[in-house]
Amino acid sequence: MDRVFIEGLEVDTVIGAYDWERGIRQCLRLDLSFAWDIRPAAAGDDLSKALDYASVSARIQAFAQESQFQLVETFAERLTDVLMSEFNIPWLHLKLTKPGAVPAAKGVGVEIERGCR
Repeated sequence: MDRVFIEGLEVDTVIGAYDWERGIRQCLRLDLSFAWDIRPAAAGDDLSKALDYASVSARIQAFAQESQFQLVETFAERLTDVLMSEFNIPWLHLKLTKPGAVPAAKGVGVEIERGCR
């Protein structure tokens, strides 16, 4: 199966378990890979048959804007559900990084894989 990817997408959202985090927006960095058969789109140079990464990115931005979760795990799981159902994605891998959450680390987060390849 082919893969379409979005790398280094940054979104601002309300995320965190501490009181001080509940009143601010913080940056999350997302790296995503999606299983997608690109042959039908490539055969006719047809965007309507492609996984439109601009539309996917816009949906991720909208999801982040409206979300308020304590855990990055919850953000990742709910976002995955939204993307798979709305874009009919059979498989995805998501790496979600929360930069600055641990001062001595470049970032912390989760990686999840859902669906069938």
